[in-house]
Amino acid sequence: MGFFCWLPVRALSDMGLVGPWSTVAITCAAMLVLLPVVITNRAGTWQANPLALLSIALGGAAFALYSVGFVYGRVAIIVLLYSLTPVWSTLIGRYVMGWHTPRLRLLAIVVGLAGLVVMLSADGDWPLPRNAGEWMGLAGGILWSVGTTGMRAKSTLRPADAAFVFALGATLTALFLAPFLEPLPRAIAPGGLWGIVGLSLSTGAIWWVLSVVALMWATVRLDPARVGILLMTEVLVGAVSAAILAGEVLHPVEILGGALVLGAGVLELWPVRRSASKPG
Repeated sequence: MGFFCWLPVRALSDMGLVGPWSTVAITCAAMLVLLPVVITNRAGTWQANPLALLSIALGGAAFALYSVGFVYGRVAIIVLLYSLTPVWSTLIGRYVMGWHTPRLRLLAIVVGLAGLVVMLSADGDWPLPRNAGEWMGLAGGILWSVGTTGMRAKSTLRPADAAFVFALGATLTALFLAPFLEPLPRAIAPGGLWGIVGLSLSTGAIWWVLSVVALMWATVRLDPARVGILLMTEVLVGAVSAAILAGEVLHPVEILGGALVLGAGVLELWPVRRSASKPG
């Protein structure tokens, strides 16, 4: 997913859909593709548990922040900040849901947070996000952890129906952000318009339909920290593709911080004895 996350968003921005508007176009295309599925099962979708619907929409909002962040920050840093989701998911599971947390998971939290501090202090300043894109990547990761915890606990929706609600949450979030970050897109020539429509539809069908349907299937079967780790595959793909195509190279200290974040993910996957039936 890493390559399909950032490249279409920036390409659409270059075509005239600047800032959040590129994400609006992609998520609207995904909703259009998924609409026939939801119409055939509209009762089952909208009569679902309200907390489940809200959690799925929050997941979509998180991905919208992630997507928009690529326009305003460096790809690898945005991906790494978002990849802290296993840390936030474990904290939420332990202190909000009351799920058992093995000691190795607690170590993973320490390592992950250490990676965050190292990565954000690479230039010698306070370890805080430097721009709107980095703030959105960090906030998106936290919001994703909240959403997946609710999905794991409450959702019984079919993956395709959940993907529509997910795309709806993403669209509404991007529309909310748009007036604050960028003006309405300028007039686009007819030739450019067809390119925008084609790229939006293809990205919506590949990224926001196929990938999100698979993700919705996984979120109700795996605990939230594990789902976050699945998304860590984007780190390598995103960093390499951004270095090649956008010329974005990480500082050695940022690489060290990123390695600690990935190390936290490895610790999350390390086998532990389960002493409780709830996910931990």
